[in-house]
Amino acid sequence: MSVQTAACVRVPRVLLPTASVDVHRWAVIACDQYTSQPEYWAQVEELVGDAPSTLRLVLPELHLGAPDVAQRVHACQAAMHDYLGRGLLEPYEAIVYVERTHSGGVQRGLVVEVDLEAYDYSSTAVSPIRSTEGTVLDRLPPRMAVRRDAPLELPHIMVLYDDPEGAVLAPVLAARESLATAYDTDLMLGSGHVTGRLVADPGLQASVFAALDGLVAPETYQARYGLSSDHPMQFAMGDGNHSLATAKAIWNEHKAAGAASDHPARWALVELVNLHDDSLSFEPIHRVVFDGADAADDLVAALGASERPVGSLQEALDAATAGDAQRFAVARASGVSVVEVPSPTHQLAVGTLQSFLDTWLAEHAEAEIDYVHGEDVAGGLGSRPGNVAFLLPGIGKDAFFRSIAVDGPLPRKTFSMGHAQDKRFYLEARAIR
Repeated sequence: MSVQTAACVRVPRVLLPTASVDVHRWAVIACDQYTSQPEYWAQVEELVGDAPSTLRLVLPELHLGAPDVAQRVHACQAAMHDYLGRGLLEPYEAIVYVERTHSGGVQRGLVVEVDLEAYDYSSTAVSPIRSTEGTVLDRLPPRMAVRRDAPLELPHIMVLYDDPEGAVLAPVLAARESLATAYDTDLMLGSGHVTGRLVADPGLQASVFAALDGLVAPETYQARYGLSSDHPMQFAMGDGNHSLATAKAIWNEHKAAGAASDHPARWALVELVNLHDDSLSFEPIHRVVFDGADAADDLVAALGASERPVGSLQEALDAATAGDAQRFAVARASGVSVVEVPSPTHQLAVGTLQSFLDTWLAEHAEAEIDYVHGEDVAGGLGSRPGNVAFLLPGIGKDAFFRSIAVDGPLPRKTFSMGHAQDKRFYLEARAIR
């Protein structure tokens, strides 16, 4: 296959459902969603019925602990062979330009292949593709069991690039009306609408890849981040890091067995999305310490921080967000305050806070921590006697890539990106054997 390539990205050979397939029932949400809501997956089963569907090709993580998980894995792999044998998937050598309408607006992305040799999920990575949060290795083996003997991969992986000027998508948007439609459907159970268009013209593909490489040109990288361009970070994980880590682990197995460098398992299908896409929002995840109200005083003392009482939680959050200083809000029974750290240990407030809390909690066995979405919920829990809540400002998009490049992956439970119903749906497939 002859393909245009960027440094670690290439044009995919995507497999898409043929015209005989009902795309509405074909597309299902990422397997790691609704893991505590079996009723959601029961509704999906009812909607799909006996129609061809990606539901038969993936293992919802709801079932990872099921006693028949091995049979479920085998069924997924058998369904892949069945769909291929029945000719339900048609190949295209093209980037897929995706427009997804969901609760955050219209999200725009590009489905491509990324080189797993350029991806490292370790905390000390200097690779072009890096993790945004820590990778839990215990989560890989069940995923590896699904992928190991599978003939296909289906991505729910979102990879971010930092393009405030929108240079990468500009040529695609200019040609949008002339692109052939790959799929166009409402998504099940209130998840919006998705349209995919084929970027098949080699000149247009080359323009996209040139713009991607331009983002990490030495002078651009140094000017944007103030960092050496010796080991530039071109992409950061958005969603699906453990899925990409699984693909990496399986590729390592192939390499160890003597696979050629052009083996299809070396590459993985992902959707590239601009960090600055208007539909993307990074919602902070707050920390509540139970039976540990002294944590706030100890933090102020340990970090030489200043603490200023304020009249309301909203005032504290506004102060934490304003300006360049590293601040966060604190809520406890005695009231609400703003803490400012003069000499932060990390680029982002969440890193400074979590580093302190990890040490403090190890020394205070009686205390427990929870990670809470929503400032009102976190503030209410923190205001109960004996508790304290640390409420974090949102992550600014301008600081996101630099923080990962300097500090490595963000602490666990740093941010949430969109609601469950807005996560990626399986649509495209790719041969990996």
